[in-house]
Amino acid sequence: MLTSDIIRRKRDGAALDAASIRALVAGITDGSVSDAQIASFCMATFLQGMTADETSVLTREMATSGRVLAWESAALGGPVIDKHSTGGVGDKVSLALAPIVAACGCFVPMVSGRGLGHSGGTLDKMDCIPGYRSTPDLATLRKVVADVGCAIIGQTEDLAPADRRVYAVRDVTATVESLPLITASILSKKIAAGNEFLVMDVKYGSGAFMTDVARARELAAHLVETAAAANLSVRAVLTDMDEPLGVSAGHWLELREIHEYLAGTHREARLHEVVMALASEMLVVTGLAEDRDDAQAQAEGALASGAARDRFQRMVTALGGPWDFLDRFEHYFEAAPVAVSVPAPEAGYLAAVDAREVGLAIVGLGGGRRRGDEAIDGRVGFSDILPVGAAVNAERPLAVAHAADDASAHEAAARYAAACTITSTEPASRPVIAERLGAKR
Repeated sequence: MLTSDIIRRKRDGAALDAASIRALVAGITDGSVSDAQIASFCMATFLQGMTADETSVLTREMATSGRVLAWESAALGGPVIDKHSTGGVGDKVSLALAPIVAACGCFVPMVSGRGLGHSGGTLDKMDCIPGYRSTPDLATLRKVVADVGCAIIGQTEDLAPADRRVYAVRDVTATVESLPLITASILSKKIAAGNEFLVMDVKYGSGAFMTDVARARELAAHLVETAAAANLSVRAVLTDMDEPLGVSAGHWLELREIHEYLAGTHREARLHEVVMALASEMLVVTGLAEDRDDAQAQAEGALASGAARDRFQRMVTALGGPWDFLDRFEHYFEAAPVAVSVPAPEAGYLAAVDAREVGLAIVGLGGGRRRGDEAIDGRVGFSDILPVGAAVNAERPLAVAHAADDASAHEAAARYAAACTITSTEPASRPVIAERLGAKR
């Protein structure tokens, strides 16, 4: 079966049968299908879409293209669950969420990704930590999850290798937004990692890949339906990404925000609401909490007691990072050489922030990738980000830009200011949690 024929049929709008998808994924896995052919397939799929059956088969074949882990919940002492976000600007939720729910009794083998397009990647943040091994062997992954309760890692050579190649191509071919490819990519990794449950953070807004809530709802329903066919229990939470999440965007800057979040010295309201909403869904769907109120009380307790912070530090140490990373955070923190304020162009209220433009500004600073093999600068980005609705004037900057040199710092500051809308009247508030989908199996 020729790969070019498979691509041609999808290009022309035909539904691919299981044998064709199986052959394509096998070729992607063994290297006989080139990156150019993967790119052509991704673009054909982006333009023509896939049926539910095609998506289900693609997900299954990608999941089984390598090792599929099997966890024994009874032996571990708790349920195995993961969370995945569709991506956004300033989205550092996973770094807080994994240790919180681990402290509440979950076991979380969190297979995360690198940045896609304008959004930062969880794995890129963890890779900033000195010595941290984000792609451990499976024996190490098993041990860390069993001993600590959580491990934030990337795809290993053994887990869904077909997806790893497709994922890298999607990032640089403008095909990230394809619903079937998003669904297959997310679920194949989660199935391969042996999860029993999954909670999805499906984002919408200017900084998300799904810009409107209807499109996000469609993706969430797609994920829940496809997961059900694989006997994976999924819940989805639709969250607002019409502005950066939290007070920072950029890998080291977001690590600093999580350091403060876990310590309790600062928790931005919208970020905290998203973390608690997802933690609640995770604890309820696994049966560790009776309802959302009980779940949130448990999650808040894990933060207040320091148990979540302890889990994060233990995870970092177990995966090769410094044993005192959180205690001596400022010692390890890598600051950009230049920081400049982003002045408000006029007094008034911050009515909107084009989060996608903010993300692209970070890419322009070197904090994201234009090519799949490009190195990134984890130091750059924006801090002290004001939320939509804040009063602004000449003395209150919109944010602070962090860059490698003066010229790029001022260029980034100008791009950030241009992404903001200032009005004379205070804007109406927007809910950060729009909807919840899915049910416990």
